[in-house]
Amino acid sequence: MERLVKSARRYPVVLATLGVAALVIVLLALGQGQAAQWLASAFALGVAAWTTVGMVRDVLRGHWGIDILAVTAIVSTVAVGEYLASLVIVLMLSGGEALEDYAAGRARRELTSLLSRSPQTGHRYTTSTAEVTDVPVSEIRIGDTLLVRPAEVVPVDGTLTSVDAALDESALTGESMPVQVTTGDRLLSGSVNGGRALTMRVTARVEDSQYQRIVALVEEASQSRAPLVRLADRYAVPFTIASLVLAGLAWFFSGDPVRFAEVLVVATPCPLLIAAPVAFMGGMSRAARAGIIVKGGGTLEKLSRVKTVVFDKTGTLTYGQPSLEAVHPENGWSADDVLAAAASAEQYSTHVLADSVRLAAAHRGLDTCEASTASEHATNGVVAELPVGTVVVGKRSFVAQFVDDVPTITVTSGHLAIWVAINGTFAGTLMMSDRLRDDAPATVAAFRSMGADEVMMVTGDLQATADSIAAAAGLTRVHAEAMPQDKVAVLRTLERPVVMIGDGVNDAPALAAADVGIAMGARGSTAASETADVVIMADALSRTADAMAISQRTIKVALESIWLGIALSAGLMLVAAFGFLPAIVGAATQEVVDLAAILNALRALSAGRGARSLMPIDAQGRGVRAPALSDSTAEAS
Repeated sequence: MERLVKSARRYPVVLATLGVAALVIVLLALGQGQAAQWLASAFALGVAAWTTVGMVRDVLRGHWGIDILAVTAIVSTVAVGEYLASLVIVLMLSGGEALEDYAAGRARRELTSLLSRSPQTGHRYTTSTAEVTDVPVSEIRIGDTLLVRPAEVVPVDGTLTSVDAALDESALTGESMPVQVTTGDRLLSGSVNGGRALTMRVTARVEDSQYQRIVALVEEASQSRAPLVRLADRYAVPFTIASLVLAGLAWFFSGDPVRFAEVLVVATPCPLLIAAPVAFMGGMSRAARAGIIVKGGGTLEKLSRVKTVVFDKTGTLTYGQPSLEAVHPENGWSADDVLAAAASAEQYSTHVLADSVRLAAAHRGLDTCEASTASEHATNGVVAELPVGTVVVGKRSFVAQFVDDVPTITVTSGHLAIWVAINGTFAGTLMMSDRLRDDAPATVAAFRSMGADEVMMVTGDLQATADSIAAAAGLTRVHAEAMPQDKVAVLRTLERPVVMIGDGVNDAPALAAADVGIAMGARGSTAASETADVVIMADALSRTADAMAISQRTIKVALESIWLGIALSAGLMLVAAFGFLPAIVGAATQEVVDLAAILNALRALSAGRGARSLMPIDAQGRGVRAPALSDSTAEAS
């Protein structure tokens, strides 16, 4: 009952129309046909007048609506005495908003569920007294200890301080299997705690936490309008003109003004107004369910017709977690000295290799020290002033700018080298290896199957290392040793539209320069995620191809829905023009047309018949090997 009352308040014209219709039926049953006609006609004309006022306001704001067809249909049906048909048109006009809200609500269900789950409070925990205080998330500070009870949402990013926990990260990554974490592991806001309470130390404020970043992206996406949606608005203008011309011709050749009304009754183009937005919201919702945040409908449209796909290497085609294979010291330095100095300098780097170097030093029990000054040179290396002297860590060409006699070494397949100089002398190299993602070859193949003419790699790594990874992934074109500005320059020479896929700070310029930038944002850079048009929350490269498959299906469904509505309405108008469709029957039939177009648009929520499911990911949200990907060829056809 409460829901019914709320709906009545939200859609008062619908309620009034139903009430008037009931009174008209009663008057007809009592033999008061004239009174029924006057009541229905007066009400219908009143609604038409009110709609006209709103339509004029829209026109003055520069938005050309197509309510003129509905208004003309109401007036014409009243004029020729088809007052029951006029009531049906009024119901269709007023109920269209309710129908659109329902359809759009269902289409954006996954998006709105993300917003509704946003944590509002946290339980601040005082260790010394074991006291728990509930505070708004906006008051949570870095360094606070929080208690998260079973089945509660982690409110901000932090690290686990209790022994272990099982977390559901499905809202972030689309992976339903719980993720096991232990003391010191990172906790992402938005993940759901498992069966027992945990404690955590806060490492980010709410506005900087993972879940709030997703919420911001979702809010931006839900307010966007795709070019195809705007195109549907433009379709409406010629449709309106054609409908009025056909209705006029039907009247002229038949000599019967009723024909004019009968044609316009079935000409209301609700599918043009509703179907395309519903399809786009459905596509973005389906993507969100898979851990893919698309920032706008326009991105879906561009992604559907991509011609060139460009991958970064480290952290994108590879897992981005290189392991230390060996340390080769030189000039009297020990392996531990070289590794400790490199790890101390890498504390000031945001490159994915820096974490691996620091982790390797920690595993060997080596202490790092603070630098008096430090500067990072993107994609090249770091210079830090440490107690041992000036330490330079990075590529050979970069280190060679500071010291002489830096040797050239042969890097074997699948490995990479980091050069280290200490206090003006070359100190040695760190040999690292970074494994190709299991799902990389299938992802590359999927992009090609969906219409990408070229799939390539652009990376800052050495040519030998890049060639090795590219060959394993199935790529034949590689641009190696590219700085951020070089990546942008390469993108400008490629066939458009271009997709750039990356994960680090150094990828941000290229992501912005591409037609569609896709950031591997599960554990990646905030800068990359904010610059990109699509953010992959799961640590699965396959989701990038899934995003393209979803976009292609969304566009296909949107266009089908638009043309389905136009075709059905055009057919009904021709039938009505020849006098075979009475006004009351036509009005009821048009409702069926609107419903059919909207239900068709909601197909964007699903993969579709014959389409393959999304590539599987494991409990850590990583892509795993699979023979085929996504909706690829099924949807491309």
